[in-house]
Amino acid sequence: MTDLLPTARSRGPAVLTKGAAPPGASPQEPGPPVARGTRRRLGPGRSLPFGRLIGPALLIALWWAASASGYLDPRILSGPGSVISTASDLVATGRLQDNVLISLQRAGLGLFFGVASGVILAVAAGLSRSGEYLIDGPLQIKRAIPSLAMLPLLILWLGIGEEMKVTVIALGVAVSMYINTFAFLTSIDSRYVELAEGLDLGRAQFIRKVVIPGSLPGFFVGLRLGVTSSWVGLIVVEQINATSGIGYMMFQAQLYAQSDVIIVGLVAYGIFGFASDAAVRAIERRALSWRRTLAG
Repeated sequence: MTDLLPTARSRGPAVLTKGAAPPGASPQEPGPPVARGTRRRLGPGRSLPFGRLIGPALLIALWWAASASGYLDPRILSGPGSVISTASDLVATGRLQDNVLISLQRAGLGLFFGVASGVILAVAAGLSRSGEYLIDGPLQIKRAIPSLAMLPLLILWLGIGEEMKVTVIALGVAVSMYINTFAFLTSIDSRYVELAEGLDLGRAQFIRKVVIPGSLPGFFVGLRLGVTSSWVGLIVVEQINATSGIGYMMFQAQLYAQSDVIIVGLVAYGIFGFASDAAVRAIERRALSWRRTLAG
């Protein structure tokens, strides 16, 4: 079908414009020129480098303007200048770096175990009916149960140490990874499966050449949601029975009404979340460069 495109282009459009004579008709007197219509663009347009920074930059500018004009009470919401000064003091004392490293370690471990378990469960459920019957139901039930509701039970089982915190984060990540990977895996066209059977591919070749390419878009969607889930879970566990981390620093600041320290913690969470999502987007564009989508 693509071989016919050059021929179609060389012959010109096959539609008639208003006032034009049909093919084979005798020439008529020249009439008034007819303006050709321009092709309407329906897509989102060309992407800009670092264009996603425009929204956060605008939000910071509005925050700065509201603080400078006196619309914001510094006792309720500190201004950007005060937050930057507080962040500098926390960096100088080493308090911010220590808490950030601990939070990154917890989020990274939870993300790793959640992604690994979610993908393994999705493959086991997607490639086997018995696996689907055994795995899909419990995970759908877990999706309906918030991780916060499981905290009392997890504390009873694992205590209040790092194991409980990493487990809470991993559970949220695993559900996101499973749901999206499983959905794309089971939506692979059955004709590809029949083709693989006709070519007598082994199980490993079938997974490498059919399953992985077909489920990779869902994997990256789940990974983006999983990264977000890891930060959300981190916020929850670090404000409950924690002695370190960004959430613990924010909880201690709440006791002393230090809104500037709380905002420093929120900004740190936001920066890490935005940066990690941008990193996953970059990997996704490179891994799925064969696709042409609206994302560009």
